[in-house]
Amino acid sequence: MASISKARPLTRDSVLQAHELVKPHIHHTPVQTNTTLSTLASTPQSPDALKGTQWEGQLPAKPKIKLFFKCENFQRIGAFKVRGAFHAVKRLIEEQGIEEVRRRGVVTHSSGNHAQALALAAKTFSIPAHIVMPKISTPSKIAGTAAQGAQIHFSGSTSQEREAVVNEVIQETGATLVPPYDHPDIILGQGTMAIELERQVKELIRGDGILGVHSNDKGLDAVIAPCGGGGMLSGNAIALHGTGVRVFGAEPSFQGADDARRGVEAGKRIDTVKTLTIADGLRTPLGDYTWKIISDTRYVAGLYAVTEDQIRAAMRLVLERMKCFVEPSSVVGLATILYNEDFRSMVEKEAGDEGWNIGVVFSGGNTTIEAIMKIFASVPENQAERQEGTISKDGSRVAENVAG
Repeated sequence: MASISKARPLTRDSVLQAHELVKPHIHHTPVQTNTTLSTLASTPQSPDALKGTQWEGQLPAKPKIKLFFKCENFQRIGAFKVRGAFHAVKRLIEEQGIEEVRRRGVVTHSSGNHAQALALAAKTFSIPAHIVMPKISTPSKIAGTAAQGAQIHFSGSTSQEREAVVNEVIQETGATLVPPYDHPDIILGQGTMAIELERQVKELIRGDGILGVHSNDKGLDAVIAPCGGGGMLSGNAIALHGTGVRVFGAEPSFQGADDARRGVEAGKRIDTVKTLTIADGLRTPLGDYTWKIISDTRYVAGLYAVTEDQIRAAMRLVLERMKCFVEPSSVVGLATILYNEDFRSMVEKEAGDEGWNIGVVFSGGNTTIEAIMKIFASVPENQAERQEGTISKDGSRVAENVAG
């Protein structure tokens, strides 16, 4: 990477500069709305849906919410990671010169999305790329990385196992490490999506005031994003710091994948995570830089976790109601809004009768039909309907066939 001493400060202004740097190489992804999902988010969960949870017996929350989806699943290589990868590579070229970067090459470790992103950025500038991927990575992500011409090296699934192989590659080739999330250049690049999202939502509401909860064109009240290594969540938090837009993180709870939430709660970063959550892009722990931002409530207002069943239910809704192709990691934010009563109660309390416009980051769409079939194969239809929980005339959640 470009040296830390020359990295730009982690500020909104630096994110704006990063956006100018990467704009020629990324898609300006759309923001979509969906009436059915906003209605669902604003409707209390049924008592049955809360049975067996920590909220059983509580009065279900009644927040007022309008949703705005930043569709990074339509980004190049199918995920937001190209933002950080292109920014990091261009900053490296600025510091070392293109010939030196080409001579040494670049290396990273990733389960798939950053792997494909760095491979694409390196290919764009004719730079050799070495990508360390866990053996259990999604086959489509491995194929996508290889298609960009990168040399793939396989490793175990933990961050320590990945990093050990990276170090071997560096010793053998002299390649420069471009980490997947824990570096200022990566964080600032990922934050560029929040700059776009903020502007796009304001434009949408100015064009049609019914899309928002407010009577004016105030725009976003909050953004919720998936959290794995935390680069994107950190970048969004920095980009929106001082704007009045609150930023929240969402994680899977399966096998301790909610390391950021648990670490913040305990006051200490958790540096090892070993989980097989279906949200495979979120299987990594926070790094030193991302921890400092995410554990600071001035930047990230809260962290929430959801179950595998809730992730499946949210993914089903997006596929069937929005007709939008996403991977499981993408929908943990939506699952939090729909099913996590702590989050829903917080919105009800903080937003009051006015409600909130919430930006939801769809981080990527790199999965396959076969993988989706496997995810849903063991879920009984009645359970899926119970989790999906759409709206009936009396305000309870039951299945219906509406897309909007």
